[in-house]
Amino acid sequence: MREFVRYVLLPAIVGGLVGFAVMLAMHFDTLSSKPGYASAVKRASPSVVNIYSTKLVAPICQLPRFRDWCSRFSTTGSNHMQSSLGSGVIVHEDGYILTNNHVIAGADEILVAFSNGQATTAKLVGSDPETDLAVIRVQASGLTPISVGSSDEVEVGDVALAIGNPFGIGQTVSSGIISAKGRAGVSPSPYDDFIQTDAAINPGNSGGALIDAEGNLIGINTMIVSRSGGSDGIGFAIPARLAMSILTEIMENGRVTRGWLGVELASAPPAGAGVGLEIIDVQRNGPADNAGLRVGDYILAINELPAVSSMVVSRQIAHAEPGSDLKLDVLRRGRQLSLTAESGVRPQSN
Repeated sequence: MREFVRYVLLPAIVGGLVGFAVMLAMHFDTLSSKPGYASAVKRASPSVVNIYSTKLVAPICQLPRFRDWCSRFSTTGSNHMQSSLGSGVIVHEDGYILTNNHVIAGADEILVAFSNGQATTAKLVGSDPETDLAVIRVQASGLTPISVGSSDEVEVGDVALAIGNPFGIGQTVSSGIISAKGRAGVSPSPYDDFIQTDAAINPGNSGGALIDAEGNLIGINTMIVSRSGGSDGIGFAIPARLAMSILTEIMENGRVTRGWLGVELASAPPAGAGVGLEIIDVQRNGPADNAGLRVGDYILAINELPAVSSMVVSRQIAHAEPGSDLKLDVLRRGRQLSLTAESGVRPQSN
């Protein structure tokens, strides 16, 4: 009996008490921790800023056709300031801030307001209209750069939080999920690769942060699709991977340099064909023209990579180092040719 108590009953009682204590501790821990993403927001929000930009708009009365009309109204011809608002993300302790190009385009003055209530002016470092990204810089100390996550690893259905300055009311957080990845064709740019989210994005959110549930940056909020002009749950963010690569190039060179061929291509191969993009236009004295490409030719492959869509080909050409060779497999009137073009420098968009 003594052995039963010592080796069976006593261990069972002790084990039961330990198990009960663990369950009790877990229960109280669950009660004390509230659901939500406050810790993620607290981590990321000091790195998100409000941006106000202004530019001087030339009076309409400077145009000859309106001078007579304006002379009747003394106030019509006066210059006026046009303001815009947006958001930005601190990405470097030295004062570098990522935002959208359309937030600061043409600005004569850029004002940055921090989450602690302080504000200062900023200078434009460089911009890339084709991805709608820009880098500005402030002279300030004690900045908190955002933690950058992996936009490649996020999955559809993951939690996403948007932080920005909608309608200029101040820093605001909205929540949603990742609705889709790799969205293209929603803007005129050939470099679309958007993260889609249903987190509310409104005017003023542009340039702000899209973060994950841990507070890491996964995208720069940039645009919405909406019939009302407000958030209808279809917002788009530039992936952090692309944004950071643009940031690096602008910090180092002041601009983004892309390869260029100088052709306009059909968006997709002919019906029933898996590859082959027809050349619709060839820019005179451009790389394609100098290589002997003609309107009506079909590009089958570039550097042995099949030409399956204009988006794929545009990105491939853009990534080519200016001055490097582009080996082209071309179909001309049923005859296959091999041509070589020297990549040029893509002209910058305005």
